[in-house]
Amino acid sequence: MGLYSIGQRLGAEFLGTAMLLATVIGSGIMGAKLSAGNDALALLGNTLPTGAILVVLITVFGPVSGAHFNPAVSCVFWLRSEIGFRLGLFYVLAQVCGGLVGVAVAHVMFDLPLMQLATKVRTGSGQWFAEGVATFGLVLTILGTLRARRKAVAVNVGLYITAAYWFTASTSFANPAVTIARAFSDTFAGIRGADVAPFILAQLAGALLGMLVASQLFRPALQTKTKTIQAEQA
Repeated sequence: MGLYSIGQRLGAEFLGTAMLLATVIGSGIMGAKLSAGNDALALLGNTLPTGAILVVLITVFGPVSGAHFNPAVSCVFWLRSEIGFRLGLFYVLAQVCGGLVGVAVAHVMFDLPLMQLATKVRTGSGQWFAEGVATFGLVLTILGTLRARRKAVAVNVGLYITAAYWFTASTSFANPAVTIARAFSDTFAGIRGADVAPFILAQLAGALLGMLVASQLFRPALQTKTKTIQAEQA
């Protein structure tokens, strides 16, 4: 990423998040239209394009910005000292703004108002816990794949989100920028504004736990043993 300017990195985060949300919202609208009231088919129509576009976007924008598209992920990389605070903050702003633009793009394509206030209720301890689980798994997937096989990150993240849409009660938002943007779309993928804050808190908690677990789970045993010996000798 050192070959790219700050402007290019922020542009990649903005555009990537916009394209992600255009896909999430647009495929949700299309799925609902074509499913004739079958929610399972509508969800499937929402899931597959989302997983697929993540593979594309991470492959395309990963070399430029790291392809976070997610404030929780950017927070994790800041806590790991892999990006600075200032850049991380700019990433989050670019992601949130990009998400809102993506929603507007999807609405225009389907002849809907640019922005709407979502009315779909997504609340309760089960859904909050599900968002924590979803984001925990996402961060663990990213960090584990970066260590094991960096080139597989795009595919693994796309596959993880595809699976998490179905095994989590919340359909795996796992992303504060996505959550905020979806509050402005009163469509299949929307979330009521009052339900946004608990989702984001659960996502950040899940991301932090994922980072802590990854720091222990993926640390080579030799490194751990060396640190233990050094501590005993001190």
